[in-house]
Amino acid sequence: MSPEPSAVRSPGTPPDPSAACEAFRRLCEVVAKLRSPEGCPWDRQQTLDTIKPYTLEETYELLEAIDSGDDDAIVEELGDVLLQVVLDAQIGSDEGRFDVVPVIEGLTDKLVRRHPHVFGDAKAATAADVSPLWEQAKRFEKSRESVFDGIPAALPELARAVKITARAAKAGYDFPHRAMLFDKLREEIAELAEELYDGGEVPAIAASVEGAVVPDEPVTDAERRKRIESEVGDVLFVVANIARRWGVNPEEALRASNRKFMGRVKFIEAELAPSGRRLADAPLAEQEAIYQRKKRLERGRDSAAE
Repeated sequence: MSPEPSAVRSPGTPPDPSAACEAFRRLCEVVAKLRSPEGCPWDRQQTLDTIKPYTLEETYELLEAIDSGDDDAIVEELGDVLLQVVLDAQIGSDEGRFDVVPVIEGLTDKLVRRHPHVFGDAKAATAADVSPLWEQAKRFEKSRESVFDGIPAALPELARAVKITARAAKAGYDFPHRAMLFDKLREEIAELAEELYDGGEVPAIAASVEGAVVPDEPVTDAERRKRIESEVGDVLFVVANIARRWGVNPEEALRASNRKFMGRVKFIEAELAPSGRRLADAPLAEQEAIYQRKKRLERGRDSAAE
């Protein structure tokens, strides 16, 4: 059952002030208690550095909940992300550095500054009109020497590649036509093939489950492995750029593909379970047949939905 909102409100209406203030006050008090000498030993020993992995983990769990469309899960994971903010601020307070009040005030002031079309005299009729106003406000706030300044180093690298190419594009460094990226992709794949195969000739072997399994030969030469890694990175970089030019989020696309693949393999596992077999017990050809059946079932549902 989905959580009930405190009241039915029209879009753009803030929550009830007394309820929101009381809920936030109680959260801050609970977190402060956990960090107190009478609190939790685990919470007391946390620092801003040690808590970072949990912040990242909770963010990904929120994304997973949003993908699920389950409001109960979304509310829970939003709470976990909010906990990270309040806990970080409490750690800062305990160390005599800052507390949650300037965090909130700074965020609020920044939102007002970066939306002059809402809180000032600027005009923006469309979402496209907003972007230059936002960038202008950011340039005013921050002194940046490079177009890449401010891109978080901790971003997942596909997402970071999109940010990097978008920044370069805003400065005018981009292919005039997005279709040119496919020529660049072919070039990068050819360079990868040069490192993987003598003469750059990839064996013409059709994708199939037939035939004997040929074990992968490890790359023992460290320098060659480094070159291969570099070329694989170039291919992924171009793919991320293609996604950007077509307005696709490559992180979301890959997340969906991962979820789709896992769902199909789990279907194979479920089909084998009644016979007491696990995935490794079934011949590859049987696994592939079940996998393809799952694909056909998915397409049938998609067609029905249309």
